[in-house]
Amino acid sequence: MLLFVGLGNPGAKYANNRHNVGFMAADAIARRHSFSPWSRKFQAEIAEGRLEGEKVLLIKPQTFMNLSGQSVGEALRFYKLDASAVTVFYDEIDLEPGKVRVKKGGGAGGHNGIRSLDQHIGKDYRRVRIGVGHPGVREMVHGHVLGDFSKSDREWLDVLIEAIGDNAALIAKGDDNSFMNRVTLTLRDKLQPTGENDTPPPKKAAPKAQSHIRQARQNAPAVKVPENGPMAAMLRKLLGKE
Repeated sequence: MLLFVGLGNPGAKYANNRHNVGFMAADAIARRHSFSPWSRKFQAEIAEGRLEGEKVLLIKPQTFMNLSGQSVGEALRFYKLDASAVTVFYDEIDLEPGKVRVKKGGGAGGHNGIRSLDQHIGKDYRRVRIGVGHPGVREMVHGHVLGDFSKSDREWLDVLIEAIGDNAALIAKGDDNSFMNRVTLTLRDKLQPTGENDTPPPKKAAPKAQSHIRQARQNAPAVKVPENGPMAAMLRKLLGKE
């Protein structure tokens, strides 16, 4: 049995926070693979289903982020599993928005939910890090992760979350590289410009209109002008030779 854990904070006011992207991923997996309805157990919302023939328990801890490890630890003890059965989906400020990386073990990187998991179950679990970007200043990180995704973020976020749901079976198989590649390709294919809204190339300016006299002058055959005499002077004046 595998435990897929999405991290976040419970409650409607946190639902669209960057910190709740783990909950969003868990919801997408449940939708895409027809998991059971959500119920309450282990201080969490849980749903059951199968991926690649493997039984999977989705867990969304309801303890608030800083105590996520309590919920996951309780589930592990109940099923007599160790940390290697756990995959955690969570927000990562050290990745650009829309990037996804999978690794096993490592440090908490300042993430309180991961720190809590490390304390309760150890570090030997798989981590699906979902990039939400860094605000640029350390003092702004708290407000950044607890802030909602912007309208412009939704363009890539919706595609990313659905791609995670669509390809979750690869995580269950342990094929982390294929999972990352599939998600990346989906983002590239669905977000690349279509050309429909591209600015058309500027039209060439139409040739400047010319008067019929000038056109006639340009198209008229060359006239041999007498070099001397009154007629020569008049013709030179009419033909613009003076």
